[in-house]
Parts: sequence; structure tokens; C-alpha cells
Amino acid sequence: MTDANARTAANVVLASAGVAAAYVILTRPPLRRLAFSVVRYWLGASVPVFLLNQARQAWVESGSRHA
Repeated sequence: MTDANARTAANVVLASAGVAAAYVILTRPPLRRLAFSVVRYWLGASVPVFLLNQARQAWVESGSRHA
């Protein structure tokens, strides 16, 4: 098996597992509620942290530079 074939096979297996997991989560209401609450908390935490880091980096880069 070549390297390209191995990568393709691994990608197919991972995609199949992802589709199967999504199907199970979306067809079971308790799992669906859990998944949506996890996504909501993740977005609630990661987006503000990303924006604060961007603002901090812009602040540092806009400072005066001394030779």
C-alpha cells in the first residue's frame, strides 16, 4: 500500500466515523442537547479570548519602536 492510498483509507475511515457520530448525536435528543450546549459554551469562551488576544497583539504592534 502506498502512502497516498494509506492516507486515503485513513481519511475515509475518519469521515465514516464522523458521519456515524453525527447521526447518533442528531437522532438522540439528550445527546443533541448536550452537543449544542457544549458548542454554545465553547463559542462563549473561545471567541472572546481570541478577540482579546487580537486586541492585545494589535496594541503591542502599534507601540513606538526605539532603535
